[in-house]
Amino acid sequence: MGLSLRTSKFRPSKSLLPRHLDTMKTRKIFGISLSMIIINMAAIMERADENLLPSVYKEVSEAFSAGPSDLGYLTFILKFVQGLASPVAGVLAIRYDRPTVLAVGTLCWALSTAAVGLSKYFLQIALWRAVNGVGLAIVIPALQSFIADSYMDGVRGTGFGFLSLVGNVGGIGGGAVATVMAGSDFWGIPGWRFAFIVMAALSCLLAFLVHTLVVDPKKGTITDHDTSKTSSRDQLIDKGNSESVSLWAESWQAMKAVTRVPTFQFIVLQGLVGSLPWTALVFFTLWFELIGFDHNSSAALVGIFASGCALGSFIGGIIADKMSRLYPHSGRIMCAQFSACMGIPFSWFLLRVVPQSVSSYFTYATTLFLMGLTISWCATAANGPMFAEVVPVKHRTMIYAFDRAFEGSFASFAAPMVGILAEKMYGYDAKSVDPILGSGREALALSRGLFSMMAIPFGLCSLFYTPLYWTFKHDRENARNAAVKETEMI
Repeated sequence: MGLSLRTSKFRPSKSLLPRHLDTMKTRKIFGISLSMIIINMAAIMERADENLLPSVYKEVSEAFSAGPSDLGYLTFILKFVQGLASPVAGVLAIRYDRPTVLAVGTLCWALSTAAVGLSKYFLQIALWRAVNGVGLAIVIPALQSFIADSYMDGVRGTGFGFLSLVGNVGGIGGGAVATVMAGSDFWGIPGWRFAFIVMAALSCLLAFLVHTLVVDPKKGTITDHDTSKTSSRDQLIDKGNSESVSLWAESWQAMKAVTRVPTFQFIVLQGLVGSLPWTALVFFTLWFELIGFDHNSSAALVGIFASGCALGSFIGGIIADKMSRLYPHSGRIMCAQFSACMGIPFSWFLLRVVPQSVSSYFTYATTLFLMGLTISWCATAANGPMFAEVVPVKHRTMIYAFDRAFEGSFASFAAPMVGILAEKMYGYDAKSVDPILGSGREALALSRGLFSMMAIPFGLCSLFYTPLYWTFKHDRENARNAAVKETEMI
C-alpha cells in the first residue's frame, strides 16, 4: 500500500508507517514497499474469489437444477465455515509470521476454487465451498492485522479504506469477468467452470509471491528481551512439547483478552446484523438476469455498485480519520452510524420503487453507485481502526479473527434466508425462469426476499453502534496504558 499521506498531527519528515517498517529490509518499487503491493494484490484476489460463484449463480442453477435456497446454502456453507475457522488465523499468527499464514490460506482457497470448477455434483460444490471458507478464514484476519500494524492511529482509516478499495476492484474484476465468461465456452469447457480454473491458477501464483517476498512488520519489533526469552526456550530438554503448551496457553490468553473488551463486543453485535445485507447482496446478479438483463448488462450493474462501494470505503476511511481528529472519541462512530442508516432508504428505493424492467437500466446504475458510495463506510471508518486501538499489538490478528468468527457465522444465514423467503413466502419458482429472458414474477419475488434481509438489519446496525460512545474511550486508554507498562517492563 505504502501511501505517502501526511496529517497535521505528524511532522512532515516522518512516515505514517510505524518506525520499524521504515527500517525493515523489504524491497521497494517506486518508493512503495513490495510487501504492501503484494498484500494489496492478496486483497484483490481474495475479493475476486469470494465474488466468483455468486456471479455465475444463474449458470450453476441451470447446470444443477438448483433454486435460490440451494444457491443460498452454498454461500451459507462458505460464510459459516469461514466464521468458525477464523480464530485459526489468530492462533497461527502467534506461532508463525503472517506471510506464511497468508500463503497457506491463499493456497487453500486456490485449490478449493479449482475443485469447484471441476465438480460434477452439487454436493461436491458444497464440500469445496467449505474448504474455500477455511482458506478465506485464515487470510482475511491476517490481512487486516497486517494493515493495522502498518499505519498509525490517525490515518488507519485511510489504510483500511485503501485496502477495501483495491479489494473491491478485485471483486469488480472477478465478478464481471466471470459473468461475461459464463456466456461462452472455452475449449469445450463451460465459461463459468473455466473462470474458476483461471482464478485458481492466479491464486497459486499469489501464494508463492506472498511466501517469498512479503516481510512481516512484526519482525522489526523484536527486542533483546524477546531474543533472550527464545534462547532460554531453546535450552529446554523437551522443546517441542513446551512450545506446544506455550502456544495454546498464549492463544487462550489472547482469546480471553479480546472477548472481554466491551468495544469489541458492541462492534461484533452490530456486525451480527449489519453483515446480513452484505451477504444477501450475492443475489444481485441473479436478480438482474431475472429482470431480463443479459450477462454484460448484469455484470456492468454489479460492477457499478462495487465501484461505488470501493470508492465509498476509501472516502469513508479518509472522512473518519478527519472526524477522529475533531472528535477523538466519537468521530468514527458517527461516520459508521451515518453509513448504516443510508442503507435503509437506498434498499427501499432500489428494491421496491424502481420499476423492474430493462428500461430502468440508468436508474438502477445511478442508484447502485450512490448506494455503494454511502453504505460502505463501517468497516474502514470504524471497525478496523477501532479494533486496532483497543487491544495490544500482539492481539490484533486475534481480534480481527474473532470478529470474523462471530459476524461471518451469523451472517451466513442471510443468503439461504433470502432464498427461502423468495420461494416459500413470495412464490419464486425456478422452473418458470426462461434461460434468456428471465422472469419478471420471479425477479419480484427475489427482490422482496432481498428487501426483508436488508432494510431492518441496516437500521439495527446503526442503533447498535450507540454504546460505543461510552466504551471506546475507556477501552482505548486501557490498551495504551497496557502498552506503556509492557514497554517499561521490557
